This record gives sequence, C-alpha cells and structure tokens, in this order.
Amino acid sequence: MTMMTEKIDRMLRQSKVIAVVGMSNKPERASYNIAAYLARNGYRVLPVNPVLSRVPVGDSEVDCYPTLEAANAVAAIDLVDVFRASDAVPEIVDEAIRLRIPFLWLQDGVMHDEAIARAEAAGIQCVQNDCIFRQHAARAV
Repeated sequence: MTMMTEKIDRMLRQSKVIAVVGMSNKPERASYNIAAYLARNGYRVLPVNPVLSRVPVGDSEVDCYPTLEAANAVAAIDLVDVFRASDAVPEIVDEAIRLRIPFLWLQDGVMHDEAIARAEAAGIQCVQNDCIFRQHAARAV
C-alpha cells in the first residue's frame, strides 16, 4: 500500500463532517452530486457557498454557509472538499489552518502547490487534483 493510499484511507475513515466549498445547487455540477453521494454514505455534509442560502443534499435541503468558519461553528469540520478554481485555494488554506481542520481535499483540476505546502507545514493532510467520490467508491470505507 502506498503512502498516498494510506493517507486517503485515513482521511475517508476518520472524517465524519465534510465541508463542500464551492457547493452548487445545479444537478449537473460535480459538487451537487458528490455532496449527495457523501451524505448517502454516512458523512455530514456542510455546504459552503456565499451566494446560496439553502441547497439540496441527498434527500433534504440544508443550510449553505458563507464561509468555512460559519460552517465550523455548526459542527467541527474534519475535511474540506474544494470545488473552486485553483486561485481560490490559498484563502481556503488560510481559513483551514486558522480553524485547525485536519484534512483538505482539492478535487480534480484543483491544484496549488504553494498553498498545499503551507497547509501540510501546519499539520493538515492534503490531497490535490483527485476526486473524493472516485476514491471513496473504490474502497469499502
């Protein structure tokens, strides 16, 4: 088993509350479908998008939070799943470090090596340019 495989296994197993940053209310968007998948698989999903107030997640509609800090005030976030452009990552990393969130996941196509290095130096375990749905579905977590 590779170190990355072990890290992903640990992240998926230890996380209970996942903040989906860049959550969409459009069914054709990956964030919409992946949030629903995560909710169906036992995770508590906290959507984060400053322009939406409520969004569907799985079978119910839930509050959408403007920031990670607002979501974290509702339930301690274990993992931040990022569906934003790569240039938004440094600000998200700053907030994750400040809130001491243990895990950060950047979805397919989202990368920022410098911000990831800062996050890892602060003790956050990170994955970038990978799909949490694809990784979860490939395992019996």
